[in-house]
Amino acid sequence: MIPLRDVIPTRTTPYVTITLVAINVLVFLYQFTLGPAVNQFVLTFGLVPAYFSWVSVLTSMFLHGGFLHVGGNMLYLWIFGDNVEDRMGHGRFLAFYLLCGVAAALGQTLTVPDSVVPMVGASGAVAGVMGAYFVLYPHSRIVTLLPLFIFIQIIEVPAIFFLGVWFVMQLLSGVGSIAAATEGEPAGGIAFWAHIAGFAAGILGVFVFRRPQRQRVEWWNDLDRS
Repeated sequence: MIPLRDVIPTRTTPYVTITLVAINVLVFLYQFTLGPAVNQFVLTFGLVPAYFSWVSVLTSMFLHGGFLHVGGNMLYLWIFGDNVEDRMGHGRFLAFYLLCGVAAALGQTLTVPDSVVPMVGASGAVAGVMGAYFVLYPHSRIVTLLPLFIFIQIIEVPAIFFLGVWFVMQLLSGVGSIAAATEGEPAGGIAFWAHIAGFAAGILGVFVFRRPQRQRVEWWNDLDRS
């Protein structure tokens, strides 16, 4: 299933979401220009659990490993971020996003503390945004592209189902990655526990960062008069 958009319009311009998307894309384009030197760049600014650094926790959120990686993360951030930012406000949303990214990095580091594979990507922070959306807009619907063999169908999927299935898939894959590690298989690939930790942080953090007054339908009219 490939999400295309949700059905809830935003009431404010999502400046932070737009800025985050722009920064991630620009950093990736810069990586693309480095050629072979990109490997050293990723080692320097990616998060290597065995050599944990708080600076790398932050910088790793803005690095990506390929076009599909950055494209997928930015698509999910764009679909879910604007509405969450709408309910939190710009400053609160930025703090929330970064803290979810930190929680995601810590979650992955705790599962593979000796790994020397650099962890990069915004997916942990984006997972936090998805967790917040899960709480704030459970009755929303996600317009989704559904490939069925040679046919392509566009359907509306309830947000609570779409995000719930996504989380369960991450959880099962995360458990599988631990089982594989116990059998001596090398760590690497997708950081499932970053996704799990980020999503959980989003579910919990939204209760701290959401603005209670924006739960009322009338808040938009109040904003118009200010």
